[in-house]
Amino acid sequence: MRKKQFKAESKRLLDLMVNSIYTHKEIFLREIISNASDAIDKLCYLSLTDDKVGLNRGDFAITISVDKDARTLTVSDNGIGMSADELENNLGVIASSGSYKFRREQSEDADTDIIGQFGVGFYSAFMVADHITVVTKKYGETQAWKWESSGAEGYTVTEAERDAVGTDIIMHIKEDGEEAGEFSRYLEDWTIKSLVKKYSDYIRFPIKMLLPHSVKKPDSPDDKPEYETVYEWETLNSMVPLWQRKKSEVTKEEYDEFYQQRFGEMAPPQSVISVSAEGAVTYKALLFLPSKVPNLYYTQDFKPGLQLYSAGVMIMDHCQELLPEYFSFVRGVVDSPDLSLNISRELLQHDRQLKIISSNLEKKIISELKKMLSDDRAGYEKFYENFGRALKVGVLNQFGEKRESLQELLLFYSSTEKKLVTLREYADRMPESQKYIYYAAGDTLEAIDSLPQTELLKERGTEILYCTDRADEFLADSLRTYDGKEFRSAVDGDLGLEDEPKPQESESDKECLAFIKETLGDRVDEVKASQKLKSHPVCMTSGDGLTFEMEKYFQAVQPELSMKAKRILEVNVAHPAFLKLESVRATDPELAKKYAEVLYNQALLIAGLPLADPSGYTDLVCSLWS
Repeated sequence: MRKKQFKAESKRLLDLMVNSIYTHKEIFLREIISNASDAIDKLCYLSLTDDKVGLNRGDFAITISVDKDARTLTVSDNGIGMSADELENNLGVIASSGSYKFRREQSEDADTDIIGQFGVGFYSAFMVADHITVVTKKYGETQAWKWESSGAEGYTVTEAERDAVGTDIIMHIKEDGEEAGEFSRYLEDWTIKSLVKKYSDYIRFPIKMLLPHSVKKPDSPDDKPEYETVYEWETLNSMVPLWQRKKSEVTKEEYDEFYQQRFGEMAPPQSVISVSAEGAVTYKALLFLPSKVPNLYYTQDFKPGLQLYSAGVMIMDHCQELLPEYFSFVRGVVDSPDLSLNISRELLQHDRQLKIISSNLEKKIISELKKMLSDDRAGYEKFYENFGRALKVGVLNQFGEKRESLQELLLFYSSTEKKLVTLREYADRMPESQKYIYYAAGDTLEAIDSLPQTELLKERGTEILYCTDRADEFLADSLRTYDGKEFRSAVDGDLGLEDEPKPQESESDKECLAFIKETLGDRVDEVKASQKLKSHPVCMTSGDGLTFEMEKYFQAVQPELSMKAKRILEVNVAHPAFLKLESVRATDPELAKKYAEVLYNQALLIAGLPLADPSGYTDLVCSLWS
């Protein structure tokens, strides 16, 4: 039989198929199985109107067999098969898809899940096989045909024998190269099973394989049993994915098992979100909110993204485009028949569908979190402990674009309630006369609660939100307002208390404050009498703009920027420490300078700022005892 040549452009495409288009060689099995599923789907569809098919849905199957001695891997189906002309048109011309043509010929509402679109998936087998034989018999015909090729040099089509309709794809696996087991691994049962489970677990027809099982010999005694190996047909795939079933029909145990096995988690999920959508894009999704922070979540090794399926075939293991970054902790799967797949079924040609799905899933997750916050406060606080920082990142990203949708989910520790509260709860408790939402940031709740700057507000019974995450300072800046009220730091800048009397400064007080400024020089930007302090002598504030917590953050992540907040030394002019400094200023200026240095360093310590010379400061304090 004369060998026929692929067209010139087909040769180039075949070379691309083997060397460029697919990221992983193992994808070939997914493609071959998907083609077999398409072939069955076509005959199954015809059987609805043609009683001569003689097969019920339960009769259809895909079988896989391995012959290690012959180095062949065979995938067989009892689908519609191909005629000689279809072999020429579908396999002789690369990128001619019989499945795509079949789907176009059917009505738009036909119940088919045809996967193939480009007619190239078959050739992915040449990544692992050096020779491929296709034996096929078309439904309604008596003659079977054989197509054979060793690659770009061409192919032959000859008559063949096959009892029933369907197709056998026989792949002669390449010899291993420099890498041990590079190709031989595709002749191992465990490899085939794992690849089917990974990529084709939800093909809706059974994928069967004859596998060895160790069984007790019938005549062997129970006290000294003997075993023998028998081969039995085993179905490798689940067929019906959990997300295709109604939520009311799935038990919590089934969801837990799916989540833990699929995503390698020890603990069950905290919440399950099941989505079934029809409209601009039809898809189903099954999302899980973890009950614990996933392994490696706060490292660069964590791989975010949902598993993406098209008609039950896994396309991507980590599709990051399906969720915004701040929901990267969400695990789950999305399955849609409407995706515009690229030639390798690994990426997407257009992202319009993904954007629609992503936007809808984002709203679903936010809705679920709001429901949890309302109905299961303890559960939500547990969730927030794990992933509250991610929600804050969502508010901060893209210049606060998601502020409105996420701010209701934020929690802060309340100085008056002594527990986590929402912004809505805070706003509802605010007196009508209160102009601002006050917050204070620090390393711990205890440290914040002891800050001298908060003393006045606490004395007035004003609620303060305590923020222990370094991102919280940026968060308040990004939120700007809530319910018409501005956020204002209780630690830095003016408290804006118009009804609070200003500190009474005598001329002597003013001269003493100027003396302190002269002593400290450019280490402070300003020295002033404090309106905030009651029982404490001194504090350091930054005024408007960059805060000390922001300074600490930038110092930790981008020290080269050398970003520094203003240093405003606020002094309680009624405190005995200031009065002592004021009394010795005229009689012993050098001692007064030491007192000024002590107050300055104390203010730095309270603010959590580093001392320029800790040893010098301790010597200074000790010198005052002598």
